[in-house]
Amino acid sequence: MTVELALEGARVHYGPLEALHGVDLAVPAGHLTVLLGRNGSGRTTALRALAGTVRLTAGRVRRRGADVSRTPAHVRARDGLVFVPDRQAVFGTLTVAENVELAARSPVPPRQLPYPALRSLLARTAGTLSGGELRMLAVTRALLSPARVLLLDEPTQGMAPAAVARTYELLGEAVRAEARTVLLAEQRLEPGLRAATTVVHELRRGAVAFSGEPHETLPPRQAG
Repeated sequence: MTVELALEGARVHYGPLEALHGVDLAVPAGHLTVLLGRNGSGRTTALRALAGTVRLTAGRVRRRGADVSRTPAHVRARDGLVFVPDRQAVFGTLTVAENVELAARSPVPPRQLPYPALRSLLARTAGTLSGGELRMLAVTRALLSPARVLLLDEPTQGMAPAAVARTYELLGEAVRAEARTVLLAEQRLEPGLRAATTVVHELRRGAVAFSGEPHETLPPRQAG
């Protein structure tokens, strides 16, 4: 498989704290990859490093083999990568419709919104939405953007079960029907996500503890 994104020996520090300890992981092109880990495991930092919103203190970020470690986040975005962080992923002072239009770069008819629940909220200011509605809007923005590579940090956080299932369905369709590359960070590999997943990486305490296919047994979690 062609590798779309990769971390090679990636280390990231926040002051004296090292959040990633020489992480190596690969994201295959045109597939869905899941990055697992508890809070504090380094999942979010790994996504930020790939997106360019944190800088490595050692190692490399590669995009299709090219070293993009020093490429700014806005240039990576311009080159077809979209990052959905776990918070502040939408413009709170704009309406739902304005948020969608900015991402899609043109007006979007309500019937084309991937979540029917958003169709009645188009005139609402995004900052007034519930947590689950905000996540639906954030995922919608990513899906309707022209980006070919999607990085999503806990995209289903706060969603109702039906919306969670819909989100995993949409991400699977983005891979199967559009050949997009999707990497999402989650705490668990939920049953609804497993069928669409090609590769699983698990981080523990800033290091890769497991890499493999979803049908393989993950090693038992260590205490702490």
